[in-house]
Amino acid sequence: MKNVRRLLDKWDIRPSKGLGQNFLVNQTTLEKIVAAAELAPHDVVLEVGPGLGTLTRRLAREAKHVVAVELDQRLIPVLQSELSNLSNVTLIQGDILAFDPAILVSTASGQRTASNTHYKVVANLPYYITSAIVRHLLEASLKPQRMVITVQREVAERIVAEPGRMSLLAVSVQFYGQPRLLFRIKPGNFYPSPDVESAIVRIDLHPTLPLSSQETPAFFRVVRSGFSQRRKQLHNALAAGLGKPSDAVAAQLSEAGVDPHRRAQSLSIEEWVRITRALSEPRNRVPRGPA
Repeated sequence: MKNVRRLLDKWDIRPSKGLGQNFLVNQTTLEKIVAAAELAPHDVVLEVGPGLGTLTRRLAREAKHVVAVELDQRLIPVLQSELSNLSNVTLIQGDILAFDPAILVSTASGQRTASNTHYKVVANLPYYITSAIVRHLLEASLKPQRMVITVQREVAERIVAEPGRMSLLAVSVQFYGQPRLLFRIKPGNFYPSPDVESAIVRIDLHPTLPLSSQETPAFFRVVRSGFSQRRKQLHNALAAGLGKPSDAVAAQLSEAGVDPHRRAQSLSIEEWVRITRALSEPRNRVPRGPA
């Protein structure tokens, strides 16, 4: 922690509450994060919010290349100075939400096309924008193979929730990959200390998604409708969200093997997939007779 404070004092920088800056200073925790990523010498790593570069240096020792995207312009000179001796680090200033990950990692890795590039994400995410960043990366045209992210403990628990405690965030993550909560981090491991506990989550992305790219938008429309009125029974929530008759939705849910009276938080990913397909299929109609 003394080194972090000394570095901040040297550059006359005060951590920004608005940007959610809490620098991880515990060396053991930093090493655990790198170990959790299981990096290989050929790996490209996308790091969101490198801060002062303490994690970046460790990633660079293990990976082929690290692309570090930092929003705070004040930290760019610090990072340039601290990482100047590392030829396998590309530092980019800007908002990760404004960048296509495929372009970032393919350019840095020297690949001619993004489709040839595989990468992993390792990041200490700002709590105020965690969900947006996770969604941006999971929905990207080129998805990471693995994500190891530091998030607020309560968010971590929501991400790994099982049916019965599911949320829109849990479904959104688990559709794309398998999350695991690896370990918790006490506030004292950061400078300045946040008001809440943190946790490390590892997400291993599925090699193939449960639905095709053409079906995926419909899946999330259905899921969002289901969670839009969590206290309502599923057939009523879906009917209201999708603009369909409640009795028709109830019948289609039954056809999909799902009790219409259940609630959104009780459903598994597999059940949401069946529901999406059932609601997308045209209802059987009585053939029209001759005019």
